[in-house]
Amino acid sequence: MKKFTFILGGARSGKSSYAVNVAKSAGKKIIFIATCIPGDKEMRHRIKLHKKSRPGTWKVIEEGVNIDSVLRRIKTGCDAILIDCIGLFISNLMAAETSYKKVENKIRLVIEQIKKLTVEVIVVSNEVGMGIVPDNSTARRFRDILGRANQIFAQNADTVIMMHAGIPTIIKGEKNATVE
Repeated sequence: MKKFTFILGGARSGKSSYAVNVAKSAGKKIIFIATCIPGDKEMRHRIKLHKKSRPGTWKVIEEGVNIDSVLRRIKTGCDAILIDCIGLFISNLMAAETSYKKVENKIRLVIEQIKKLTVEVIVVSNEVGMGIVPDNSTARRFRDILGRANQIFAQNADTVIMMHAGIPTIIKGEKNATVE
């Protein structure tokens, strides 16, 4: 059965670990779409730690900007697709100096492709609306764009889970959607 789960939370909330467990429960054939573009030594180290937390049998596709194109090429042959994370996807688009309108269009293209899939899809994102108003325009623009992206993903998802200190809270969908 096709299902779209959207998992969001703050930094170190446990969202990626939780998403990995949701994907594991979907089956053994998982496609993991990693949106991080390693820009420095510390980020490469973080990526290495993330890789260790996932089963080595998963197919990993590293794509920071054209997630819709990747999804378009996936026809069958997997139990689930996990995309981690939308915050980095938005950051990558902003680094490419993509306009707000083009970013929102990219988000809608990703949603369009997710809707066409016949497998479970899990998407991870950062919650940015619970903190202070950033003190610079770039950070405020990121917060605004990611906040809008989160709204679009949440509106289209079957289940939305908010992570707090490693604890999932279902904010949309069925109560039996959680993975213990």
